[in-house]
Amino acid sequence: MMVGIWLIGARGSVATTVVAGAAALRAGLAPPIGCVTELPEFRGSGLPGFGHLVFGGHDVTSTPLTKRAEELTRSGVIPPPLAELVRPALDAADSEIRPGVTVPSGGSGQDSQAAVARRLIGDLAEFRERRGLARVIVINVSSTEPPAAPDPAHLSLAALERALEGDVPLLPPSSLYAYAALSAGCPYVDFTPSTGARLPALDELARRRGLPYAGSDAKTGETLVKTALAPLFAVRGLAVRSWSGTNLLGGGDGATLADPAAGESKKISKDRALAEILGHQVDGQTHIDNVPHLGDWKTAWDHITFDGFLGVRMSMQFTWQGCDSALAAPLVLDLARLMARAHERGVAGPVAEFGFFFKDPVGSGEHRLHAQYEALRQWLEA
Repeated sequence: MMVGIWLIGARGSVATTVVAGAAALRAGLAPPIGCVTELPEFRGSGLPGFGHLVFGGHDVTSTPLTKRAEELTRSGVIPPPLAELVRPALDAADSEIRPGVTVPSGGSGQDSQAAVARRLIGDLAEFRERRGLARVIVINVSSTEPPAAPDPAHLSLAALERALEGDVPLLPPSSLYAYAALSAGCPYVDFTPSTGARLPALDELARRRGLPYAGSDAKTGETLVKTALAPLFAVRGLAVRSWSGTNLLGGGDGATLADPAAGESKKISKDRALAEILGHQVDGQTHIDNVPHLGDWKTAWDHITFDGFLGVRMSMQFTWQGCDSALAAPLVLDLARLMARAHERGVAGPVAEFGFFFKDPVGSGEHRLHAQYEALRQWLEA
């Protein structure tokens, strides 16, 4: 059976790389490097094949995927010969992209958020029915948004649905998308640190509808290294005193995170893992700087100080340089395939075992990368 992958931010760099990468894997034009679900221990687990994935999505821009792919080719993300070979797949996915949610949605002179949600639900239902899909997985890969204001976290599902009919916008776009996805019977994944499904009312909706959701904020670079490295200090009894990081990035993410409110959401999710793994707070902060010239590439430099035996002071530094879209795209494909399995199993609520992919995993306080991987492996074997 075919599985639909509905991407929020469907014309962005990550989404374009996902669609192009899936087409390349389907045609045998590239190896599945970076795809966790293609590791030997996961093969033969019955996950949907790359040839069984159909793409669509929502976006607020009109730039065609082929044009975005040309930009990614010029920046060295998609190899030039591959871009031309996957053009039909990009065109097919682009034809399935529908207008997204702008900010604010609802309010004076506009449709209520309930009306906007009904339009989004209709897009998902029409996509599923017209393409004859067994299920549709909705994954938010759009830009990070500021924290919700006013905060709707205190509302029950019934109160939330009443409020959505009013004139005052209540939900941030990511949560409106999550509400629409769950209302349409679609599992939802928060790939960003935006609020998304992390509201009690939306958790209630997911459980009531028997739907899984996962998130949030995929770890693709610096935090991935942190959650692999920090346990080393913990299990060897070395006392970490400070951990500071500087992140340089460009492209859409760099521009978005230059906004202090959006950047703060990202910093919180990046820093949470350290205290959880080490068992105490450490000095130092994470900095995010927008460097437009870097485009889709990012650099992270971390400086760590720690005490050894007899209080001897020591330090460690590491530098991580990578292409954001090429790091994220295989994880989007992994999560789509795994979420399809969770939906097939009838899982409802947050899938804690998918925390392996996230900086701030919902439903789990485990941040150690090796422990997260083992939990994921056992879940898939169950």
